[in-house]
Amino acid sequence: MSRTITLTSAGGFQPSAYVAEPSLPATAGVVIVQEIFGVNPHIRRVVDRFAAEGFLAIAPALFDRIQPGIELEYNATTSRQGFGYVTALDQKNTIADIDAAVQWLRAQPGITKVGVVGFCWGGTLAFLANARLNVDASVSYYGGGIQFYLEEKPKAPSMYHFGERDQHIGSDVWEAVRNAVPGAPLFTYNADHGFNCDARASYDATAAADAMGRTLAFLRDHLR
Repeated sequence: MSRTITLTSAGGFQPSAYVAEPSLPATAGVVIVQEIFGVNPHIRRVVDRFAAEGFLAIAPALFDRIQPGIELEYNATTSRQGFGYVTALDQKNTIADIDAAVQWLRAQPGITKVGVVGFCWGGTLAFLANARLNVDASVSYYGGGIQFYLEEKPKAPSMYHFGERDQHIGSDVWEAVRNAVPGAPLFTYNADHGFNCDARASYDATAAADAMGRTLAFLRDHLR
């Protein structure tokens, strides 16, 4: 079952969030952190997928502070638009909105642990959520900004996925992450940026399946 709810964040701001519930009662929750394209149909499908795997899943609409209901398609024009939204946001408020989703999950009956999974911009935010918030695990997909925050250390287990053919994120980025978070599982794939997104031309079914299998195993290990 899925629905849209309203969260309460810093300063009393109330972002919306898409929630999907598993068929059986969950003991673990997962916050899904969007790309620069909003909580669009793809991100909602990701939330649904995690719910189907047994997690209570939620995606806060991080662009609501700019304008409610922003959902972008995948092309060069919308990429520029999305980057504009990101730069217009105060990161502290964005992290607070993620924390509002974390706290909502922790308040649900039966939920004992909470993880964060983010994609692209969300991959960087998932890393920051692990460093700054009270979460039990994080997974970052092609988080191209993580290298700017490596002085901040994850407080809980973390996992990383990168595409070897990513024109936006070079090997220097994932090697810096590997060195800064020694022992954390980090995987690279013969794939481009956004390989997990089935709405992009860069979608790679094999890499997406491999990464999702590793992500689910990691989360089940650390959240249950």
